Amino acid sequence: MELYGFFRSSASYRVRIALAFKGLSATPRAISLPKMEHKADAFVRLNPQGLVPALVDGALVLTQSLAIMEYLEETRPEPALLPMDPIERAYVRAFSQAICCDIHPLNNVRVLKHLDRLGHDEAARNAWYAHWIAEGFQSLEATLATRGLGGRFVLGDAPGMADICLVPQVFNAQRFNCDVTPYPLVMGIYENCMALDCFESTHPKYQADAA
Repeated sequence: MELYGFFRSSASYRVRIALAFKGLSATPRAISLPKMEHKADAFVRLNPQGLVPALVDGALVLTQSLAIMEYLEETRPEPALLPMDPIERAYVRAFSQAICCDIHPLNNVRVLKHLDRLGHDEAARNAWYAHWIAEGFQSLEATLATRGLGGRFVLGDAPGMADICLVPQVFNAQRFNCDVTPYPLVMGIYENCMALDCFESTHPKYQADAA
């Protein structure tokens, strides 16, 4: 397999964690977002969306981090990213989508760049970022508190897809100096995850293109 991604891309980070979680390896192919390599003809032929990550598995080209994780789960089911119980499965998927569909897209690099083009300065852009992190993390914290399904991780005491989505979003929040102290349940899970090699070893700072 080959993984086309960018070291700071949270979607790429999700897939790196998922691969490591399942004990799988993929040759990294760095796509620089600042250099606009994701819009180059060669990459767009691979992924017409012009977004990272893209996972090549033989003749298959897979895109969108959640879809890639579902594919890995269905083709390499152990260790499991999703629980067997359908109610718990729906909970994990909903928590994952709350991050990947509701929080992350609003603070994606292309959104922030468009705010620049609209004339917003750095302070306004950072305020935008912090607002959506706060709103999103408040909902995640409330979900963990009210659903009562969490433990050391989002679901009980075993990590899975929801944790894989959570960790890169916390990384982003910290990178933009967002206050994460109001979310002790979220941050407790984050710390538990980062004690595991599959989360720590795939951290952006360890990627070759971070140099």
